[in-house]
This record gives sequence, structure tokens and C-alpha cells, in this order.
Amino acid sequence: MRSIARVLFVISALLGLALPTVPAAFGAPITDDVTTGKIDELLAVRAAAPGASKGELIDRLSARLLGTPYGADMLIGSADQPEQLVIDLRRVDCFTYLDYVEALSRSTDQDQFVANLIATRYTDSRVEFRQRKHFFSDWSHTARSAATDITGTLSPAAVAVTKHLNAKADGGTYLPGLPVVDRAITYIPSAAVDQGVIGGLRTGDYIGAYADQPGLDVTHVGIFVMTPSGPVFRNASSLAADNKVVDSPFADYLRTIPGIMVLRAQ
Repeated sequence: MRSIARVLFVISALLGLALPTVPAAFGAPITDDVTTGKIDELLAVRAAAPGASKGELIDRLSARLLGTPYGADMLIGSADQPEQLVIDLRRVDCFTYLDYVEALSRSTDQDQFVANLIATRYTDSRVEFRQRKHFFSDWSHTARSAATDITGTLSPAAVAVTKHLNAKADGGTYLPGLPVVDRAITYIPSAAVDQGVIGGLRTGDYIGAYADQPGLDVTHVGIFVMTPSGPVFRNASSLAADNKVVDSPFADYLRTIPGIMVLRAQ
């Protein structure tokens, strides 16, 4: 099976190049021929838009993944199982969907994509379960930060709370083997997301559905896109009616959640 690791090795061997930005400790990525071909296709989309803004790139790349089947728990690793680098575009969950789009937006070739995916998904580019960015707010609080939290700048109605991430109400943890992290989280209640807030959003902003239960920052993530028909929430939806990457009307989605967090890609 042709893998990204093999492609990178062949390219580097032919050109006499090393790949110092890609850590070697994790071993070969888990991927497949369909995914490798899809990444080539998406890199071509990226190359065809040299002057595009970050938001435009995120829109173009994420749009090409509309219809991709939803798959739950796509990554491999736990406190008891070694972390493995999974690259699989045959199906995505809401977090891996964002991982791939963000990494692709920063990349012009396969080796950059792998390195950028690792940096997006793992703190300090270390492919380890404890280093994985498990929470949406990790994208703006850990190295390398993929985005800036702009939630508090969008509305005077924004609410700041302290969350004990990973701590369940019963004293347990959502992710055994990981510590509880105290973090200030800002969200805008859905009822306060008015035209002023929507006017402050940009295509390509990453949106998290605020979690009102203990121990979590969000319950779902996706991408804000302004279309000719109005704003949509582009997301890998697990709903039975969808079960794939879809564009959901933003106003409709807001009615189903307590509030939103907004991260703007850097």
C-alpha cells in the first residue's frame, strides 16, 4: 500500500532532501491510497489559489470535503495504548475534519502537510496521547497555536467562566491518564448571537458549540462560512439525518446549542 511516509521518503531520496520537521519517533503514519490521493487533490486546490486569504483557503479546502462520511473516534491512542499518527480522509469526526483543513491550509506539499498536521494536532509536535490537543481551546492555549480566541471581542454579552477541563461532575475524568486543567473559557450565549456578532465573524472562523456541563469546553466544532444564501456552520455531523460533512444553516444550529466559542485561524 502506498503511504504518505513512503511518498515522502521517495521524494526526499530523489531530491537529496532531509525532512527534519517531521518527527521520526511515531513511525509510519496510518493512511491509505484513497487518503493519499485526496491529499494530492486538496494540495492542488491550495496551489490554485496563491493569493487567497486564510479564510478563503479554509473555505475552499473544507468545501472539497463536503459529503465525506462521518466516523467517530478516528484517532488511536490512550493512556494504555501508544498514540499513532492517523491520516484518514475516508471519514472524519468533527475534530479531525478541522485538523486536516487547518494543516492543508498551511501546506504546499505532502511533507509540509504531515509536519503541519502533527503541529496542529499535538503540542510541541510530539505524537503522544498526553500531547494531543483534546480540547477545542487547546488550539489557542498550547504550542503551536493554530488560532486566536476572539470570542470576547465579538459581543458585550460574552460570558467568561472557569472550566476544570477533563473533570466529570462525579469526580472522574473524561480522559483517564490526563490531568485536569483549569482554564478560563469565554462564550457567547446563543440568544446573544445577533447580527452584530454575525457581522464580526469571518469565513474560515472555527466555531465551537459551548458545553454547559462540567469538564468540557465544547461539544462540537465546525467552520463558519458566509455563503450567498447566508451563513452556514460547516461540520462533520454525527446526526442520523446527516452522518457526513454538511453545511448547516447557522441560525438553525444556534437554536440547538447553549452558545459559541470562536477561534480565528492565524
